[in-house]
Amino acid sequence: MTPINAVIISEEKETFQILKKFEEENAMIMEIIGNADGIKHGMILIKERKPDLILLDIHLKDDLFFEMLEQLEFSIPKIVFISANKDYAVRAFKHDAVDFLLKPIDFNSIIMAIYKVIKRREMERSYQHQKINNLNISNTVNQKNDYVAVASLEKIELLPMSEIIFCKADGKYTVFILPNGTSIMSSRNLGEYSAILDDNYFFRIHHSYIINLRHIVKISKKDGYFCELSNGSVLPVAKRRQDDFNKFIKLKD
Repeated sequence: MTPINAVIISEEKETFQILKKFEEENAMIMEIIGNADGIKHGMILIKERKPDLILLDIHLKDDLFFEMLEQLEFSIPKIVFISANKDYAVRAFKHDAVDFLLKPIDFNSIIMAIYKVIKRREMERSYQHQKINNLNISNTVNQKNDYVAVASLEKIELLPMSEIIFCKADGKYTVFILPNGTSIMSSRNLGEYSAILDDNYFFRIHHSYIINLRHIVKISKKDGYFCELSNGSVLPVAKRRQDDFNKFIKLKD
């Protein structure tokens, strides 16, 4: 099982110490990838690290933190609130918290919260993958192959394949780069899209990139293979994929 990646936002050193001790003894289910003692630093960490979970032990005067979460360009992390004030639980669940831990917290309550996070993520992914698979199967049956369903945990977007310049891996996510300068992040990995995208036009030139033939402007063979695309991006073709890429290009001539 892949451990849950967590960021801790806490004004209390004791909270961090307890959670750190828990991580050391339960590394199979949780990994702390950052900690902050305030919202400003916490948001920087969240944007940089893209955690699965936020362990939040801080007094919030307003809803600004949650408004900032809504503006993230990737799936909003799950939240577990921690507080000595039991009345704070109402606010926690108002903001769709997975769990609320009343201080003093112990390992048993933490492990129950982590398993609730794991269960919630599994249920959401299963639901989204079922919906996206149904859409992509329907597209194949109709023999159109003109769009791809791109799923995050919050929504599904239908992208015309002709408008996808390239896709790139971003850890466990995939980012779709479009002509208008926007990018869309999917909760599925790049390998899954290799099997979905129209193989008449899309080729995986590198373990991190799938490009759209319709957007290739120039191919450079100096000091290796590089593809220049319609948005100005220049991407490398992995050495072990160069022969297959040459065959792919010739087939499309």
